[in-house]
Amino acid sequence: MKFETKIGMSKSDAIYIHGYDLTEDLIGKITLADMAFIGATHRKPTQTESLMLNACMVAVCEHGFTPSSISARLTYLGAPEAVQAAVAAGLLGAGTVYLGAMEHTAQMLQEGWKTFGINENVEVVASQIINDRKEKNLQFPGFGHPIHRPVDPRTIKLFSMADELGISGKNIALIKEIHRQLIEQKGKEITLNAAGAIGAITSDMNLHYSIVKSFAVAARAVGLIAHIVEEIEVGRKESTAQKLYDFIEENTVYRNNGN
Repeated sequence: MKFETKIGMSKSDAIYIHGYDLTEDLIGKITLADMAFIGATHRKPTQTESLMLNACMVAVCEHGFTPSSISARLTYLGAPEAVQAAVAAGLLGAGTVYLGAMEHTAQMLQEGWKTFGINENVEVVASQIINDRKEKNLQFPGFGHPIHRPVDPRTIKLFSMADELGISGKNIALIKEIHRQLIEQKGKEITLNAAGAIGAITSDMNLHYSIVKSFAVAARAVGLIAHIVEEIEVGRKESTAQKLYDFIEENTVYRNNGN
């Protein structure tokens, strides 16, 4: 049986990753986000692609206390010998509510153009996407935020960078038009959040929606390091995870089921 891969290979004096010499072409010359881009596209990003992807990953690297970071802290409390388990636990909490929306936004936009974009009129495509999702009782990913109302500051910054770098294209135009029409229909302000912005930006970078979330997960893995370090710095007794565990213990009501 023969197994093949084009990702990496090693010789006695050299290592090649996606066809690049690791020590000569990559180490010290590209960022970690660039490495993720190479993995997704099999080529180095351009300077503008590098700046944009790095910005997107930094934007979603840290969200404070979320199910993801709390899971990491609790896992570290129970298994301080396995930092990787704490990071893994945190990543398992990255779903449709946290991080997943950017993938679904990208899918909505990319499939919207494929299905309704014959004439490539952004207003018409936006209207058809809205009507289609309403008929199917589907949510609109990339919109709404519990804190950032009516504007997500990350969205403004990321769209500004996309304009400056010449990345803005039909997908950013489409998400903005969907946003405009939703506000008009609902008669109130609706937040276009960072996940929505990144879904549109990565689509304009020609990244398939199926891998968009992967960049967010990689970014979140980096962010989780800080939560684990904070638990280490304050010590086990004063750690957030221990306080949470103690609170639950103190406020748990045990019931006899009669057996």
